Amino acid sequence: MSDLVNATGAATRAADVLLRTVGGRTVMLRVPTPAVPADVTEQLGIATPTFQDLALGPVAFRKARATVANDKAAKWELLVSASAVESLVGSLTYASASVLFATAYGVLCDDELLEIVSATQEQVFGQPYVYRLVLRAPLAQRI
Repeated sequence: MSDLVNATGAATRAADVLLRTVGGRTVMLRVPTPAVPADVTEQLGIATPTFQDLALGPVAFRKARATVANDKAAKWELLVSASAVESLVGSLTYASASVLFATAYGVLCDDELLEIVSATQEQVFGQPYVYRLVLRAPLAQRI
């Protein structure tokens, strides 16, 4: 039975359907682009870092904790489809999804950049079907 679930990707497809049903939105994952010195005017040989925004979807948000201390921002959980993450990992040639989320600058949602605090995965029969990102507003935006 577990071979059938792994071979067909039933858990991943079921998670995709559920995420589309409860939220169904797309957010942007901001990752750095490779720094390539494109101009001879860069005297020190240091290229200016640039970023690219990659679509992640379907995703669903939920509040991570109900109460918030005065000096801390509220945390949110973002549930992301494993199929979307795996396609990004493959196309960007990252070693794994954990490396992708560790190098990402943050998640852009409704023109607000949220910092990734942690990234975990949920599995069925050893195969990830959904990724859980804990997000918060960066220190510069918290007042």
